[in-house]
Amino acid sequence: MNGVLYSLNISSGGVPKAAVKSANIKSDGLEGDFNRFRSEKGKGDLDRAVCIFSLERIEDLKKEGHPIDVGSTGENLTLRGVNWEDLEEGVRMEIGEAVLELSEPCAPCSKIGGSFLGRRFGRIDHEKEVGWSRWLARVIQEGAVSVGDSVNIVITSSQQ
Repeated sequence: MNGVLYSLNISSGGVPKAAVKSANIKSDGLEGDFNRFRSEKGKGDLDRAVCIFSLERIEDLKKEGHPIDVGSTGENLTLRGVNWEDLEEGVRMEIGEAVLELSEPCAPCSKIGGSFLGRRFGRIDHEKEVGWSRWLARVIQEGAVSVGDSVNIVITSSQQ
């Protein structure tokens, strides 16, 4: 399963995150991006270094009437062409020079409410809408990434 890195998104805090053409992914996330998991109380949660979402899911949500856009839900990487419903914990993604491993579905919070009709951000809650959530990932290999880089999905032996 392969896709493309459609957008890289960073912010000095809050949403939406703004698109950039390239970035370095470090063990604690994208350089230049404020990450609350990394910054709270000076302790970083490296399992939540990068937030990833699907362009196709964003487009489908727009068709439902939600005012969502790329970066508006706080994702760092927006991917196109990845079969979102097949993703699970432990899946690895090779993107540019970086390798990421999905750690958990990203629970939505009220800060992204403006991206949804009636502020119903639960629309992308994995517990309620399996296959619609953003994903959090740990960084296995640091490296540079750029918009247009291919995304290679690697299924590890424990997932087969």
